[in-house]
Amino acid sequence: MKKAITLFACIILFGTLYAQQNNEEEIPATCYQKYASVFEKRGAFPVENGTHDDVIITFRKGSSADCFLGKVTVKEGSIDITDIYIKFEDNTYEKVEKKYKYVDEKINIVNGISKTIVCYDDELINVMFTKKIKPKKKNYARAKEPEFDL
Repeated sequence: MKKAITLFACIILFGTLYAQQNNEEEIPATCYQKYASVFEKRGAFPVENGTHDDVIITFRKGSSADCFLGKVTVKEGSIDITDIYIKFEDNTYEKVEKKYKYVDEKINIVNGISKTIVCYDDELINVMFTKKIKPKKKNYARAKEPEFDL
């Protein structure tokens, strides 16, 4: 009798766990997460000083993220936070006007992605230099499985 009750309880427990796993919705990755994954896998070349008009600027708040084309100026290997622009569809630019926390800190660029810039409204901004992503590595050629008659 005890075995039957234990077996019945296990079936209910595992059935419930299985049902919960199938009902969980997968949260889709944000544009920031997708870009960051590519930078992490491939790496990036160093970013030179100057104005770069081929960057991705990400704005994140909570679990949402928006990615826009833009341009920034790099001075001494750091982002100049007073010189960040978002690109319009007609190829004009608008300056990003935000109140930043930690204004005195350098916004360094590591592996093609800037250090996170924190705003007073808790918005997080990163600049990604997509033209600096290293090329995809070549795959090794796999040998065929042996097909010998023994």
